[in-house]
Amino acid sequence: MPPFNRVLIANRGEIASRIERACHALGCECVAVYVNGEEMAPHIKACDKSVLIGSGVRAYLDVGTIVKAAVDSGCDALHPGYGFLSESWDLAEACAKANVKFIGPSPSVLRAFGDKTAARNMAIQCQVPVSKGTGIVKDVSTCESEVARLGLRYPVVVKAAGGGGGRGMRVVSASSGLKAAFERCTAEALASFGNGDVFVEEWWANSKHIEVQVLGDTTGQVSHAFARDCSVQLRNQKVVEIAPPQVDIPEAILKAACGLAEKSGYVTVGTVEFLMAKGGKDFIFLEVNPRIQVEHTVTEEAFNIDLVQTQMKLAAGEPLKAVYPPTPPPAIRCAIQARVNTKHHALLSKRVVVDVS
Repeated sequence: MPPFNRVLIANRGEIASRIERACHALGCECVAVYVNGEEMAPHIKACDKSVLIGSGVRAYLDVGTIVKAAVDSGCDALHPGYGFLSESWDLAEACAKANVKFIGPSPSVLRAFGDKTAARNMAIQCQVPVSKGTGIVKDVSTCESEVARLGLRYPVVVKAAGGGGGRGMRVVSASSGLKAAFERCTAEALASFGNGDVFVEEWWANSKHIEVQVLGDTTGQVSHAFARDCSVQLRNQKVVEIAPPQVDIPEAILKAACGLAEKSGYVTVGTVEFLMAKGGKDFIFLEVNPRIQVEHTVTEEAFNIDLVQTQMKLAAGEPLKAVYPPTPPPAIRCAIQARVNTKHHALLSKRVVVDVS
């Protein structure tokens, strides 16, 4: 029996196609949403039905329009994918009110992990190591005084409390650069996420960026699908992701990730991110991404698991033991995902041919 009858896919592009394939593999019908100009997109053709939600990309951020599309098309569930409204507690709450199952964690969990300082506090409660840092600092004067009062050692990093993707984040090597970094980060965070709150913490240079894939069910059971190495980055944005990591991952990191998921009452799949010092002895908590990740496919390939189907089954209330082995399986291969970035704007006006043979 399929976990849901009909699922609205509240996204577009690659992840919409990925969700469509998972829905049909499980026997669920699926409904696509689209804006003017996207009528010929592959996922639109593959879905059982499609709904026009307006013009322009901002239509994908309209909670009311998205939920109405789900209700009007007879959907009993909604998958947000990644990006857009995937971490929106407003969408999760609106789905609950409309009796449409949000395929993701609860609104309260989304709210808790949507603020990096609140997530830090939860990590501290779970005795998970964090970098020494401030709370929210509202102005330059408070920022400078808090950094001095706490004795933070440079380099430090100014980070947006909400959002992600490397935006609203600057590394500062000396106190003389703190004012400019604060002003730039608050402006960037406000423009990108509608929230200009920032905080400051000590920067871990020359560390590995390790993320743990966690899974949780409605009974409170939690497990993991091991980890990914996302250390190769450009301007704090991931470029290469590898599963499994080609370095030893201490059991303490896996336990810390599962402990946070259990403490929060996490349901479906998510990612807990850490920085790990060379040698793997020390690590600190970074953040939780309460959704499917862009790089989920390397975990799927390496560990032979369909994370999107598993996510849907867990959201429907199936117990973890019914959809995932009691002991996380070992990797059967290594998988690498690389993202293509255009670094020089001049290249945008040229035809670029990439030989991948």
